[in-house]
Amino acid sequence: MTANDTIAPASEEEAAEIVRQAAANGTALEIAGGGTKRGIGQPFEAGRTLSAAGLSGITQYNPAELVLTARAGTPVAEIEAALAENNQMFAFEPGDWRGLTGANGAPTVGALAAANISGSRRIVAGAARDGLLGVRFVNGSGEVIKNGGRVMKNVTGLDLVKLMAGSWGTLGLLTEVSFKVLPRPEAETTLVIHGASDGDAANLMAAAMGTSAEVSGAAHLPESVAKRAGLDGGAATLLRLEGFAESVAARLERLRSALTGAPELSALDDARSKPLWKQLGDVAPFAGGMKPLWRISVAPMAGHDVAAIIMRRTGGEAFYDWQGGLVWLQLDDETEAAAALVRETIAECGGGHATLIRASDDIRRAVPVFQPQAPAVAALSERVRASLDPAGVFNPGRMVWNGGRKAA
Repeated sequence: MTANDTIAPASEEEAAEIVRQAAANGTALEIAGGGTKRGIGQPFEAGRTLSAAGLSGITQYNPAELVLTARAGTPVAEIEAALAENNQMFAFEPGDWRGLTGANGAPTVGALAAANISGSRRIVAGAARDGLLGVRFVNGSGEVIKNGGRVMKNVTGLDLVKLMAGSWGTLGLLTEVSFKVLPRPEAETTLVIHGASDGDAANLMAAAMGTSAEVSGAAHLPESVAKRAGLDGGAATLLRLEGFAESVAARLERLRSALTGAPELSALDDARSKPLWKQLGDVAPFAGGMKPLWRISVAPMAGHDVAAIIMRRTGGEAFYDWQGGLVWLQLDDETEAAAALVRETIAECGGGHATLIRASDDIRRAVPVFQPQAPAVAALSERVRASLDPAGVFNPGRMVWNGGRKAA
């Protein structure tokens, strides 16, 4: 993607006027926050980059109500600092992907919502969209839309909050978001199972999630990835427990007892556990490289099979989060054939979806970056996109492919 200039409006009204002018002139707009995910999507030429960075600041936060509202360009770090002062957090545990994309900007809360970024706690707390309570945004006609207020005639009945989450800036420029927040756990411990194979780890994670231990994170790192994450002892299967200190201690023993058939076990205290899960949310084991990186979501018991089938033909390495249902797969083979293999394998193993997070411009031009949609879903998506952005000015490189066609 190349852009002629970047403009960061200081108000919602100014942003709306910029969009109106772009729609009238047929100018494509790249929507950006801190620019940390600009390399995700198809390369495209935009007349202008419309940045939400000028729309910054927390507008309302009452810790007792567990709700925070902020302008879309507010850095996530600023919000997390305010939450930490009140011992609160985003339960969905957003990751920071700067290391994957090589970006220098700061992640913003609007981009977090637009990309639906969710970390390891998603298996019990839901995704970013589940914590998103309200939005304000500028649509492709330059009109300001507020959830619960004005509803456009041709999208009546749609949940605009959930619609904007994960839309990657293809439906509108978010200007303000409201999120549910939760108290931060008093204590955290991670039980580490050493030396399990990928298949055995999938069974162990499933068994752990089936106990009453209330596991809040379940991930598996093959040996090469575990070493990079600072863990010794071969492959590492990670099971996180959070809550009051006494409860965590009791549940840890309960979990140990339930996994008597597991290989060697050890436990990481709070000081070691927290940074480890932060690494996984940031996908730090695969940061700093240039190899193709896929984010694959499948049924938890299918993740290791999908990765193994693909890697036998392409080479590479993977690690697994969300009890095995989220596969971060870095390939040695950067070809169109390898990309096709990824999606063919997912379909053959029960279905799911894959997003190409990192690849060369040539590959991102040649293959679908986002998961292709079924024809009926693609047609519905296109009707929604046309309702919100009739002139097609927003982020054309982040639309989903469907058999050569593009749909929002």
